[in-house]
Amino acid sequence: MTSIRSDFDASPVAPQRPADRTALIATLLAVFFVVTFLATIAIGPVSLNLSELAAALSSRFSGAELDADQALNAAVVWDLRLARSVTAIIVGASLATCGAAMQGLFGNPLADPGIVGVSSGASLGAIAVIVLQISAFGIWTLPIGAFAAGVATTFLIYGLARPGREGADSSRLLLVGIAVNAIGGAFAGYLTYLATADQLQTLTFWSMGSLSSAKWLTVGITIIPAIAGIALLMAWARPLDLLALGERQARHLGVDVKGLRRKLIFVTALLVAAAVSFNGTIGFVGLVVPHIFRLLIGPGHLKLIPFSAVGGGLLVMLADLAARTMDPPNEVPIGVIMGSLGGPFFLWMIWRGKARGAQS
Repeated sequence: MTSIRSDFDASPVAPQRPADRTALIATLLAVFFVVTFLATIAIGPVSLNLSELAAALSSRFSGAELDADQALNAAVVWDLRLARSVTAIIVGASLATCGAAMQGLFGNPLADPGIVGVSSGASLGAIAVIVLQISAFGIWTLPIGAFAAGVATTFLIYGLARPGREGADSSRLLLVGIAVNAIGGAFAGYLTYLATADQLQTLTFWSMGSLSSAKWLTVGITIIPAIAGIALLMAWARPLDLLALGERQARHLGVDVKGLRRKLIFVTALLVAAAVSFNGTIGFVGLVVPHIFRLLIGPGHLKLIPFSAVGGGLLVMLADLAARTMDPPNEVPIGVIMGSLGGPFFLWMIWRGKARGAQS
């Protein structure tokens, strides 16, 4: 971990990238984001060309009478793909910005939303709902169970670590998070062992992640905490930069470290729980995206958080597009694709850290 930490510098005094380079990266990112968004709407079992896509998108506003093919295209775009693409943006932006904030909070490149227990807690809650056949809230029981368990696990980790106590720092919170995640994984494994064949199929779908259940209703529920949470993280960008100098130095500069830590953990827990409660666990987004943009635009959180939001949405849109088109009409779990990307990236981080350590 030491070698990897040598590759991580979230300090605001680290060299910043030239403004023109940041502007160029922002322009390329925006263009790529828009092209990918349109591609996710146009490509699928019913593929649309640009004119058909434009007609389908405008059909709900023009009020013109549609023939059978145009009505089919409009239904595919508005009722299936558009909600799914917006969901991919919400999930990716939420996970990536949480990763950027957690890495800044812990000063550790391995920190991501899963480390504070949200992902593992949400998985355990979903598995318990499925295996124990809990149905108190009808069709909402699964997302509510995942959300509640994710938030509860986060507060359990925080209560055990008590990072504000004397002698307890952020690294203690990180280690407690790893331990509680392992315990939660053991309970989840036991419940999976008890599951029937039909329940195992549902568990596989949820644990590997999928956006196939995306609807405008779920978009409406998740977009509010996503926007509010990302806005709060951006508002705390300056304290996060000062925290990267060290907790003692941040206190001397007027940062309420204890309060900031509590607020960050609470907001990231809500963001991630809302993102995964309807779509299952999708890993590595919070690890990969902030690192890429930290290398490209520098460590300052005022830029890093919005760039990570756009980059996270872009990455999840690309992963979902691949999931839908690799083996039609079947759908590859999006978690498999993200694992294929995140695992090699993790190895690259280790290799790069060792190479830089050897040069120093």
